[in-house]
Amino acid sequence: MKEFIETGKIVNIHGLQGEVKIMPWSDSPDFLCEFDFFYCGKDKKSLEVESSRVHKNMVLVKFRGIDTPEKANALRNSIVYINRNDVELEDGTYFIQDLIGLSVKDADTGKEYGTVRDIFQTGANDVYEISDGEKKYLVPAIPDVIVRTDIEAGEIIIRPLEGLFDED
Repeated sequence: MKEFIETGKIVNIHGLQGEVKIMPWSDSPDFLCEFDFFYCGKDKKSLEVESSRVHKNMVLVKFRGIDTPEKANALRNSIVYINRNDVELEDGTYFIQDLIGLSVKDADTGKEYGTVRDIFQTGANDVYEISDGEKKYLVPAIPDVIVRTDIEAGEIIIRPLEGLFDED
């Protein structure tokens, strides 16, 4: 598993004190306000958070040492990362990057349907795109379908809805 997780992108500056506006890539922008450090850019430069707040579904962050619009602007378009070790996820929640590539198997028959290729966040529930190399299937990530997710074993065990994997 990767140590750093992409969690947003600095899209603009805010005000004259060096704040930046981050577009969050998480379920809620409030999640990003929990961190004392972000890591920025390809070199994952550590930036200490002085303050953060949610504003119109974006996160406004003031980093220590970034105190002018010019310094803040130098961070524009940078990807923002968090350290995996700084996060404690609730049971049953996962980072998307940890689910991509997991094999998907039937809880009752053991049949392997393919691997998770992408995850769509629809608002109501996530939808997993599963591919067996030839076909793609969309599997709703709901309790009626997902029996168990085992990151360590590299698999998701499902009980598919009727007709989900039927051939046309």
